[in-house]
Amino acid sequence: MNTKDIIFELRTKSGMSQDELAEKVFVTRQAVSRWENGETTPNTETLKLLSKLFNVSINTLLGSPRQLICQCCGMPLEDENIGREADGLFNEEYCKWCYANGEYMYHNMDDLIEVCVRNMASEEFPPEQARKYMEEMLPKLDYWKEYKYLGGEEKFEEYKRKRQLISEFNALQIDGLPHVEKLNALVGGYINLAYRLPSGESVKLLDDGATYLGNELECEYGGDRRFGIVANTDFLLVCTYEENGKNPELVLYKKR
Repeated sequence: MNTKDIIFELRTKSGMSQDELAEKVFVTRQAVSRWENGETTPNTETLKLLSKLFNVSINTLLGSPRQLICQCCGMPLEDENIGREADGLFNEEYCKWCYANGEYMYHNMDDLIEVCVRNMASEEFPPEQARKYMEEMLPKLDYWKEYKYLGGEEKFEEYKRKRQLISEFNALQIDGLPHVEKLNALVGGYINLAYRLPSGESVKLLDDGATYLGNELECEYGGDRRFGIVANTDFLLVCTYEENGKNPELVLYKKR
């Protein structure tokens, strides 16, 4: 099926009019009509909203142009077994047994192989054959290639920590904050802004000498203010400010 037919079928099965669907994904009725006529295709952010609304993957919405496989264990992926982020969105790279609620479930390849062998072994596919298959296949998958590329367990754990923090930021669903894709290492002294309290006093929340993970993002609605996001193992911080950090306002400070 084409995307236009899939959206039409999902909408009608849900009992929604074009106006009702448009309201739920923040577009016009005309936009929905153009999708269903095949004139246009929803953009990436709208596909994410449709995916969450109809509980189907973006791959399904696009007519399943790719055969998805879990990039941790190699399992073929269908909508029923795809992993999810903390905010409920599908993560179409992993199965729900390797990635759940925004967290990776396996941190050691040998542990995963043992689990897979127990579930795969049979009279026709004995344990040693299953183990050999997994040992040859897993290093070719993106999750484990990243492990090798990063140079070992310590750096790989840092990579996974970043992915976890990204998932937590996206789960906040702050109005105007775009989808977070990347976090960079930032020295506290360069990003430690002073926020004005209702009492009129100003307060800084970071340690100038510490290193944090964060990023600067443009507001989805445009304008002069930008979002700043900062995190470590203890908290998430979201703020807005003008160019060069002027007039900062604290949006959220959340303990983890």
